[in-house]
Amino acid sequence: MTTPQKTVTDVSGTFTLHNDVHMPYFGLGVYQTEQVADAVRSALEAGYRLVDTAAIYGNETEVGEGVRTSTVPREQVFVTSKVWNNDQGYDATLAAFDASLQRTGLDYLDLYLIHWPVAGKFQQTWKALEKLYKDQKVRAIGVSNFLRHHLEALLSKAEVAPMVNQMEFHPYLVQQDLLDYCQANQIQYQAWSPLMAGEVFKLDTIRNLAEKCGKTIAQIVLRWDLQKGVATIPKSSKPERIFANANIFDFELSPADVAKLDNMDRNKRFGPDPDNFDF
Repeated sequence: MTTPQKTVTDVSGTFTLHNDVHMPYFGLGVYQTEQVADAVRSALEAGYRLVDTAAIYGNETEVGEGVRTSTVPREQVFVTSKVWNNDQGYDATLAAFDASLQRTGLDYLDLYLIHWPVAGKFQQTWKALEKLYKDQKVRAIGVSNFLRHHLEALLSKAEVAPMVNQMEFHPYLVQQDLLDYCQANQIQYQAWSPLMAGEVFKLDTIRNLAEKCGKTIAQIVLRWDLQKGVATIPKSSKPERIFANANIFDFELSPADVAKLDNMDRNKRFGPDPDNFDF
């Protein structure tokens, strides 16, 4: 099974989540990013409308500053954060959310995620996210780094299904079965580390494709993400790269080129394994 293509139009375009919230499919990640507030303002100026942070990143305050001091109205910006592992569990998660919101200086978050599937805790954490959602403190809720068996365990007891699953996703880690499962269950897939922590720039297959299309390697990979129906959040603090990353809406990869990138899959992670992490 291949993932159905979704319509992508421009940098500010959206995919519709299963609760009818429109989530931008292209955004800025800020993990280990310098000058975060400036990067956020540059991204919003370039047309980005999603910013992804997390409590553990230590920069929610700067993200909030960038959003508040930009010329883009708050209601047009989609802000994501995540509950860290040490704060999982029902009561702790509610407190962690309030702390994140206070750090951003915003009135609400658009998306709140469970950062990792901590065994014995993530289901109670999800109950807390459901309460936040029902209390309208957040527009959508989801998970990050959840494999199929984690999702099945969550869905078996959930009142509200996750709207998003944010996963490591790149040409060496496609996980098409998981992508198909999320698609079938109306869980929007979102890519973190789409550029393989920089390793993607060493791959001749993608370099050749970039030359053929007159695009950069990063632009090829990010376009591939979107054509697979995967939202994507490349990170950068450099304005020129932030603008260049978004310049992917004036070309389209052929089905053969999409398949070429799919076939590079090695089930290789550059980040932690969701089934074997110790933090």
